[in-house]
Amino acid sequence: MPDSPNRSPASAGHSPQSESESTNAANVAAAANAPENQGSGAAARATAAVVVVAAFDRYNRLAVRRRESGQAGTGGRSGRGGREGRGGRGQKSEEAWTLELPFVGADIDAVRAQLAAAFGEGACTAPVLQFFAELGIESAAQAAPDSGGNDRSPNPSARKGSERQEGREGAVYFSQIETAPETGTASPSGTAMHGTAKNASGHSALEFRSIESLENAPPSTLAPALRALLAALDPHLLHIPYLHLGENDFIYKFRPEKERNVSIYANDTASSTLYQSRLCELIKRRARTREGSASEPVALDFGAIAYHIPSHFGFCLGVKNAIERAYEALAANPGRRVFMLSELIHNPFVNADLLRRGLSYLQSDKGVPFTVDGELAPTAPEGSGDGGGPHAPLRWDTLSSEDVVIIPAFGATDEDKRRLVRKGIAVYQYDATCMLVEKVWKAARNYGRKGYTVIIHGKAEHEETKATFSNTRRYAPALIVRDLEEVRQLGRLIAASAAGFKSGASGEPGSGAPNHAPSQVRDTALAESLRAEFREIFKGKYTPGFDVLRDLERVAVVNQTTLLVNETRAIIDYLRDLYATHYGAAEASERVGGSGKNDTLCYATQVNQDALARALEEPLDAAFVIGGKNSSNTYQLYRLCEKALGARAYFIQSERDILSAAEVEHLVFPYKRGALAHTERRPLWPATGENATSLGALPRKQVLITGGASCPDGLLQQVITRLNSFFPKNTLRPLDTLLEELGEQE
Repeated sequence: MPDSPNRSPASAGHSPQSESESTNAANVAAAANAPENQGSGAAARATAAVVVVAAFDRYNRLAVRRRESGQAGTGGRSGRGGREGRGGRGQKSEEAWTLELPFVGADIDAVRAQLAAAFGEGACTAPVLQFFAELGIESAAQAAPDSGGNDRSPNPSARKGSERQEGREGAVYFSQIETAPETGTASPSGTAMHGTAKNASGHSALEFRSIESLENAPPSTLAPALRALLAALDPHLLHIPYLHLGENDFIYKFRPEKERNVSIYANDTASSTLYQSRLCELIKRRARTREGSASEPVALDFGAIAYHIPSHFGFCLGVKNAIERAYEALAANPGRRVFMLSELIHNPFVNADLLRRGLSYLQSDKGVPFTVDGELAPTAPEGSGDGGGPHAPLRWDTLSSEDVVIIPAFGATDEDKRRLVRKGIAVYQYDATCMLVEKVWKAARNYGRKGYTVIIHGKAEHEETKATFSNTRRYAPALIVRDLEEVRQLGRLIAASAAGFKSGASGEPGSGAPNHAPSQVRDTALAESLRAEFREIFKGKYTPGFDVLRDLERVAVVNQTTLLVNETRAIIDYLRDLYATHYGAAEASERVGGSGKNDTLCYATQVNQDALARALEEPLDAAFVIGGKNSSNTYQLYRLCEKALGARAYFIQSERDILSAAEVEHLVFPYKRGALAHTERRPLWPATGENATSLGALPRKQVLITGGASCPDGLLQQVITRLNSFFPKNTLRPLDTLLEELGEQE
């Protein structure tokens, strides 16, 4: 198979050998104390009957052992089956066999030895405890693979007392296989590794099978312990692709400038025109003294018209990473299908160029799946209970380990990631989630562990907010608020509950995240009224079981990274004032989490807005903001321009929207939930009249131009070229002259 275009765990500094013992200990403790592992008793865990390591390859496929009929094994019945095909289902064979768990022993040291024998020293990540489960294995000795009943544990005394007793469980660890056995290499096609991998005793081939194919296999072909493990896997699937990472590591850090791979996408005339601009390159070199701090705008004096360009505009580092990884994936996998979960970024020209090179989407930016014919699957009316009528098979349904699926910069929901893991898709290698989005997820996780309910400032229909909400619900009750207006509605409910109820002393089992104590009812009718009003206002935007009377006693705010920075700050200020009013200033600081108001703000969003604010201080006749019609961060930039210039601010996708010297096709962004984007024609220079065709006789024009975080540089230069075309050539200074001046000023 082709090598992944992304950094391997080793090159990223996360090889198994570099895992610290303290990190492993912390991970084991976290797993043992996780909610899904509670209730079985510490004693049962301390005396687990067996230890199982579920070993996964980089396609998230589980290592299993094929036990031929008549061989001793882990108590499974023989079945009939065959090699898994592209669709993932077993095919009949004349040979009887059973699939079983290969790495089972009396203790973790015994199983580590088995892993080393199968794959070599250092080929696997350190096993991490995930959960405890009844696996139906009567003893570690009986479970030892290919041992004929002899436990090869390096610690013979560990066999004593290992017989399973009532109530005892198996401890299940996860490990990731980084290299294939010497006898073969891991392949995405088929189920087995090329070649036959055998253990030290020379028995039974190891195979890697997708979880979905195992779940769909006839039960008679699976040993009981394997069936039991599969039944318990679902809450833990999301850990599998990232076993080599610590919980505070990022999936993919920003590449330094010297490691940028621009040539991978700007490699023909069409893409070079889209992505590259000598003018924008020189502007950035001159104006960006620091990546994270705005500076003075750059003035481009063409004579009859002058442009004011903010110091920061266009692609942020997260978008650059995502674009490079997408093009690298296409280049590195000729002959394989390459999918994007949904739009890579919110720019139609970038997405069109990727489609031109062979990329396909699994679903739209609203989560509607595509069929194999490239059509959106029909959706059923809300609450109808049907699947939207007959349609062609979905692209999702055809996925196999032979396919590549790229996760966009916005991230992915837990539900989508679980589907990819189940199908045996390489997730980590093509996960282009922006690390600043991940930063929001980590903040939400930390707030949840401290007992806060997480309020997400974002648009519920946006891919990033969907992913943040999905990720957060693992750790805390969560609620999405669109703007300060919705927060004020929430504040009214908080005020009413604070006045009508008092906090209780104990929680209700299963009622929510830890440390969220329910409120004691004084007025049942009021309680139900508040709950009903909450459900109506925030329908579809809160986690299951959310109780407005219980889950708003302590809150912390995170945000969709593309929104206005000042709006998130205003929401936090409002909540702190609200809680101070009802609980006192001292207690309010504890009830509204976060040490500062910039904890989860994206620096790129903030610096683009700051740079635009400085450029808006100039005297201006018009402002053009360039970005995709569904680009939230571009819309926020437009809002700043509209506030300063009113109807002289324009939201456009490219120079094509500047229809003439008199008219612009302005994009009206669908900010309100349920609204649709549409365009309207506006006069370009309102004071000059709609019939203006030449601007040569008009006073010198001052125009601001900026682009959203997903706007390629080439589009900005094309807008300048389009506006210049409305002026007589003899009134304009040549572009080469300006390029020379900018180069001298570097």
